[in-house]
Amino acid sequence: MTLRSRSAFHRPTAGLTRRNLLAGGVGLSAMFALTACSGGGSDAGSEALSTTVDGAGRTLTLWDFETPDSDRGIAWLAARDIFTQETGAEIAYEFKAFEQLRTGASQIFNSNSAPDVVEYNKGNATSGLLSSQGLLTNLDEAVSFYGWDSLIPGALQTTAKYDENGIMGSGSWYGIPNYGEFTFVYYNKDAFAANGLEVPTTYEEFTAVLDAFVAKGITPLAEAGAEYPLQQLFYQLALLKADRSWITDYQTYTGEVDFEDAAWSYAADQLKTYVDKGYFSADASGLKAEDAGTAFISGQYPIFFSGSWWFGRFTTEITGFDWDTFLFPGAEFTMGSAGNHWVIPETAKNKDLAYKWIDITMRPEIQNLIGNNGGIPLVVDESAITDEKSKALLSQWKTVVAGDQLSFYPDWPTATFYDDLVAATQELINGSSDQSAMLADLQSTYDDGVADIK
Repeated sequence: MTLRSRSAFHRPTAGLTRRNLLAGGVGLSAMFALTACSGGGSDAGSEALSTTVDGAGRTLTLWDFETPDSDRGIAWLAARDIFTQETGAEIAYEFKAFEQLRTGASQIFNSNSAPDVVEYNKGNATSGLLSSQGLLTNLDEAVSFYGWDSLIPGALQTTAKYDENGIMGSGSWYGIPNYGEFTFVYYNKDAFAANGLEVPTTYEEFTAVLDAFVAKGITPLAEAGAEYPLQQLFYQLALLKADRSWITDYQTYTGEVDFEDAAWSYAADQLKTYVDKGYFSADASGLKAEDAGTAFISGQYPIFFSGSWWFGRFTTEITGFDWDTFLFPGAEFTMGSAGNHWVIPETAKNKDLAYKWIDITMRPEIQNLIGNNGGIPLVVDESAITDEKSKALLSQWKTVVAGDQLSFYPDWPTATFYDDLVAATQELINGSSDQSAMLADLQSTYDDGVADIK
């Protein structure tokens, strides 16, 4: 994965290695020489809130996982120029992979060496967990001061707010999203045309397309079982049989969750069918998201079910064929939410600069850059979006939001459920487990994780 050039930001050389920290696993203290903290960091009071911040001689430490050619990567470069001009401060930028922050943030934030502002994963298992542990700054005063709540539509505030138990949807602000994201199907238009296939509008038509490719000796789906893509396909298959109350019960523990119900059972049976019919590669269980994405880019597979976070990259990197997208056929719901958001560790040393940075990224000129480069801005000025593919993406997003179709993500309910889902789906497609055993394992790990929260 290409990183921004050094001229874009001052980049410290420290890096992260993958560890399972959210569940209290092995630490990173030796690598980072971190000093654990027992209390809060710098004062988060109103004195840190100002429209004019004097940052002369100071440096904002910023972590995110955006590549330079992504919509946010492009937007953040423009935001950097505004930030340095208006504050006089510099930015020390570090690129972190999604997996690095997902698994390492708990210990990193619980230190005197925490960064000032971080693009971090939303949901109960990540931002919710850290907020309940006192590791994130309460942003209520900043939200009121800068008016960020008026820029984020009500339904998209869900993943930015957490109660005292770290459950999303109510309580205080701990994150500020500035883009949206959702899942859909990417497809190779040239491959469809060459095989006489049309865009499916029902689930039955979708599986017929998959069958048609298999009949031609073409493996249709790019897939990755070692990271999020396979578990997201599994959840999407369950959503074919779900309603809003099912989603709410699963994500916020408001009702009983039964992994032997019609939705989960259908998803498990369908996933096994995908394996048996050869809809994705037999070695998919060991592949990562990057493997699946680059395989689609190269034209190896004609279909990739994933999210809008790939859109900007595909726009710039796919040169060998024409491509487009469609919503998952036959599904009332799809995964998505407000995007991953800015959080400020409680121990951050430059909270005033962090607030200023967040506010700049919410400005129309920065949001428009997101929208014109394959992203989904939360502050949308449709007249400023000139790229045709980006316009089509925003139209799909508006349809999903207007229809209350966003269902969040399957790994959010507990701190370990991402890894639990990876293991369960891998075992199913490897043949080391069957549908009943997989669902029983998920029931057990889900119940244990929720019991730790409630």
